[in-house]
Amino acid sequence: MVKKRKNTGKKGRQSNFAKLSIFQPQKYKFKRNCPLSGKGAPIIDYKNIRLLKKYVSENGKILPSRITSVSQKKQRELSLSIKRARNLALI
Repeated sequence: MVKKRKNTGKKGRQSNFAKLSIFQPQKYKFKRNCPLSGKGAPIIDYKNIRLLKKYVSENGKILPSRITSVSQKKQRELSLSIKRARNLALI
């Protein structure tokens, strides 16, 4: 004996939960350019304290690149110069 399924009105549709996936490509990707690379960009130096303070939080932590939109290469230079400035008590 075969049981019939009750018609729920969702013919061929998926639930909202099934539609959401972390592996789906994002519809809107906003890629911001790195503010420290390109034409007219400031040079990263441990003596340039005004620049370094922009990339340090109020608690003194280095802000991550996903927040500041700095490239990986420049983020490494930035963190190194911030650490040097801390060591010399400039920041």
